[in-house]
Amino acid sequence: MDGVLLVIAFFVILAGAELFTNGIEWFGRKLELAEGAVGSVLAAVGTALPETMIPIIAIGFGGGDHATDEVGIGAVLGAPFMLSTLAMFVTGVGVIAYRARRPTGTLMTVDTGVLVHDIKYFVVAYSLAIAAAFLPDGLSFLKWFVAIALAVIYAVYVKGHFDAEQKAGEGDLAPLRFHRLDRRGHTVDPVVPRLRIVSLQVVAALACIVGGAYLFVGAVNSLAAALGVSQLLLALVIAPIATELPEKFNSLIWVRQGKDTLAMGNITGAMVFQSAIPTIVALTLAGSAWHVSGDSALAFASAFMALVAVAAVFGPMARRHTLDGKALLVGGALYAVYLGIVVASLMGLIHLG
Repeated sequence: MDGVLLVIAFFVILAGAELFTNGIEWFGRKLELAEGAVGSVLAAVGTALPETMIPIIAIGFGGGDHATDEVGIGAVLGAPFMLSTLAMFVTGVGVIAYRARRPTGTLMTVDTGVLVHDIKYFVVAYSLAIAAAFLPDGLSFLKWFVAIALAVIYAVYVKGHFDAEQKAGEGDLAPLRFHRLDRRGHTVDPVVPRLRIVSLQVVAALACIVGGAYLFVGAVNSLAAALGVSQLLLALVIAPIATELPEKFNSLIWVRQGKDTLAMGNITGAMVFQSAIPTIVALTLAGSAWHVSGDSALAFASAFMALVAVAAVFGPMARRHTLDGKALLVGGALYAVYLGIVVASLMGLIHLG
């Protein structure tokens, strides 16, 4: 039964991702937003909802239970790690798979300025958040100031994207899927849909994405329990794989269409969001659990791997002002390394902290 639910959830998320990419592009066009704002803010926040809700529910509604807080902390740390490693890897595989139909092959036609903007904010916000985990107990009150700083950083980040001017001719858009359902609007203008119909499609797509992700996570949880997988492994590795599916699907769809800035911005924007908003919840509602210790060292090690992945992919891009899809494959290698560390730790072969 769980296997059937996994398949159903997979296709629900896939359908939602296709509707969402189509709808969010039209939404950005109707509001005359730059491509960076569409990919790094609107798309990133929308598709980050499934993985964001896990720590919020675990920490905010877990009754202060320490074990529940740990699951929430694992989910907060797991999201940026998955985005910077596995999501990058999947996108790189997509670029290579579609290279024959792409005019530039594996070379990605990205706006490096947009991606550098995202990565700078991610590194600053995430480094600040991780630094707060090393505060001694006597200075734990500073975590509230860190939370405020993260909120300000994200607000400035979003403002920067929305202040950017839309570039003329950013690409033709596929017809809105819901446009034909609007008979009156389709009659008046068979090409450009009304904003209300665009918004309806985006909301419907998000409902599919969130609903499908929770169905997927529920099935994964059942399978993990049946196989005796630990809560830590579930929070750090298994659940984030499921909840990051929307970003992966969206990026693959945009890569196939040659819209590389949207594809990469969807991931990097989600990384900035995940480094700030869910972390604020952890710092304010589970501050005692947001601390590096023997029990949490394995979870916080994922943050180090995320920063290494970012440096490996975007460091060369910032210097050369180009990005080759093959460079994204390093994320898969780092993910495999960390997974090996997790398994070895759970088996008692190594001890962190």
